[in-house]
Amino acid sequence: MQDDILKLAFEVHRATEEKIDVIDALTRRTKTLALNARIEAARAGQQGAAFAVVAQEMSDFASEVAHLATELRSVIASNITQIETAGEKMVLDFRGARYADLSRNVVEIIDRNLYERSCDVRWWATDSAVVDVASGLTDNDAARERANERLATILRSYTVYLDLWVADINGRVIAQGRGNRYPGIIGKDVSQSLWFNKALQTTSGDAFAVCDIAREPLLEDAAVATYSTAIRAGGEVLGEPIGALGIFFDWEPQAQSVVRDVALTEEERRACRVMLLNSNFQVIASSDSKGLLTERYPLDIIQPQRGFYRQRDKLISYALTPGYETYHGLGWYGCIESR
Repeated sequence: MQDDILKLAFEVHRATEEKIDVIDALTRRTKTLALNARIEAARAGQQGAAFAVVAQEMSDFASEVAHLATELRSVIASNITQIETAGEKMVLDFRGARYADLSRNVVEIIDRNLYERSCDVRWWATDSAVVDVASGLTDNDAARERANERLATILRSYTVYLDLWVADINGRVIAQGRGNRYPGIIGKDVSQSLWFNKALQTTSGDAFAVCDIAREPLLEDAAVATYSTAIRAGGEVLGEPIGALGIFFDWEPQAQSVVRDVALTEEERRACRVMLLNSNFQVIASSDSKGLLTERYPLDIIQPQRGFYRQRDKLISYALTPGYETYHGLGWYGCIESR
């Protein structure tokens, strides 16, 4: 509708200019005829005096028409400019608001996905095989083998993860789900890892920790969203921490599918870049597959929750994560840059 209004304004402007040009041309012809008539009347002498009066009237009439055409052109041009300006603002506001809504939708979809990850880590930390291997109360080799098998079984059903790790209370990895794919992780010291320390700081089995998107060197430098929680004695909600479970969400393919599947028309898709930004405005997903964890996008927050603004020939729309259920988000933004 907004585009139609603008097109109509441009068409009215064009048609008006054409018609006024025709009036100007007719006026010039009339003045020429009047001038010729006065010349002929002068040649005719006394007999042409009356005709000279008519010729002068024709010239005066043509001048008045020319003046009116000039005024009409000026008035119409002014009004058309206002219509065009209002129409452009209407289009800008409509698209900006729509893209801001879509930006919120992008970050909401990813938040709902990550909420499920927070449920997974809390659930799996109570699995008997995980609790047993972390407790060290049973034969270590048998407990580790059982835990490895259990984690591998989980990974066969939950394909969005690269690996699942169990670390003992000292931060040594004692079980994992994909030892064949990622060998050499068992025995690694992760005591300095953010996910491990945040897991041990959780206050109960109902709590979890989440780290921002980062590359994990032990998983072939893949970009991951890491969730963790403490493994507690007996699998009890308020049990003493005896280790930590870390689960590594395969971020890049999942996030790419979200930013690429936004409800845009094909024309809009060609003109838009859809992104997810972390709280530092670092690009953590982009529909053009560029800038992952290397680009900081210069987002200008003009309104705290959502908004849009024009930047030269671009329209920038954004929305802050609203969180989902018990997952409050990490201050991420959905963002759409359109040309």
